[in-house]
Amino acid sequence: MTVLPPDATWRHRPGLDGLLIALDVAEGKARFVGGAVRDGLLGLPVNDLDVATVLDPHDVVDRLKAAGIKAVPTGIDHGTITAVLPDGPVEITTLRRDVSTDGRRATIAYTDDWREDAARRDFTINALYADPLTGEISDYFGGLADLTARRLRFIGDASARIAEDHLRILRYFRFLARYGDNELDSSAYDACVAAANSLMALSRERIADELLKLLGVAAPVHALKLMIEGGILRPVLPEVDMAGVARVERLIAREAESKIGGSALRRLAALLPPDPALADNVGARLKLSNKARKRLVVALEPAAATAETPRALAYRIGVEGAIDRLLLDGEQSLSALAALENWTPPALPIGGGALITRGLPAGPDVAKALHAVQAQWVAEDFPDTDRVGAIADQIVSKFQRARQ
Repeated sequence: MTVLPPDATWRHRPGLDGLLIALDVAEGKARFVGGAVRDGLLGLPVNDLDVATVLDPHDVVDRLKAAGIKAVPTGIDHGTITAVLPDGPVEITTLRRDVSTDGRRATIAYTDDWREDAARRDFTINALYADPLTGEISDYFGGLADLTARRLRFIGDASARIAEDHLRILRYFRFLARYGDNELDSSAYDACVAAANSLMALSRERIADELLKLLGVAAPVHALKLMIEGGILRPVLPEVDMAGVARVERLIAREAESKIGGSALRRLAALLPPDPALADNVGARLKLSNKARKRLVVALEPAAATAETPRALAYRIGVEGAIDRLLLDGEQSLSALAALENWTPPALPIGGGALITRGLPAGPDVAKALHAVQAQWVAEDFPDTDRVGAIADQIVSKFQRARQ
């Protein structure tokens, strides 16, 4: 009998016992499901915790409230309630079966049959359930063997599962990147290639979410190569090609060498052609946030006409932007990143009033002089207040002589 490791820390989250009692777990009415089970068995960190239950979603809400647990009806029309616990949310979903699907959304009905609920999931390794009390695993489609073999397999016919939800194409490659260490399932890959155009029917937000999740895994390159070879991204991101994948591969190597955590947005910048305007266009197409779009653009902007030190660059575009720029530029030495470690760009410790006090008449020259002081301060690597005062004296004297 396969069971979850009893010492898995996520099984002991504050408030979780009370939640499980409210769901009558002792009567077999709720089980852990999905990623927490899959990653728990592999000994990987568990972030998202999902619970499946035979209870009606409205009953779930009532039970949680009675137990003093905040219940948010995040997806109650589809059977999902979010319980808010001290260490994070837990999604609770009533067992379901599909009545009809159109590739973007499904009409569902509730069921009390665990196998029927498992049958509507995408991959065998995602259809594993665990008893919260004993840790015993329920496996209806061979997911345990696939997990052990690091084999990614659709439940049933791949084409049929993709037709139910086109996003499963992108999910396939994300899970392949994270779990699929063995030979590619050619029938599943062929089904993804054949259905690639159906991605155009999906919202760009869903596409962006999956793409960034894929880029965020430790080793996405092999999956990305397969996607380019099969034309998977062509319908929604025709700009991406094998040269972009090569840039991502180089970036990941530089991230690892510099011991800087991988960033999905930074890797997206590498995947795109090095054109800030195009990156902004893609960001808008994918409906990324303004902050994310700006990060892509800043990462891909050309270097300054004159050479900048890493700190000067970080002062001008921000530390995050400077790290992105230095990592993406293969000509830059990674040793330059050391100057940014635990460094916060300081504020210029002088203002226009200090220049007027030094004898510079109020007017447009003040702003010009202050800009000159700032430029010298940055060029000298942000010296202390005393040195800034000396720089200000020099600049004010220069402006005064020019007015004579």
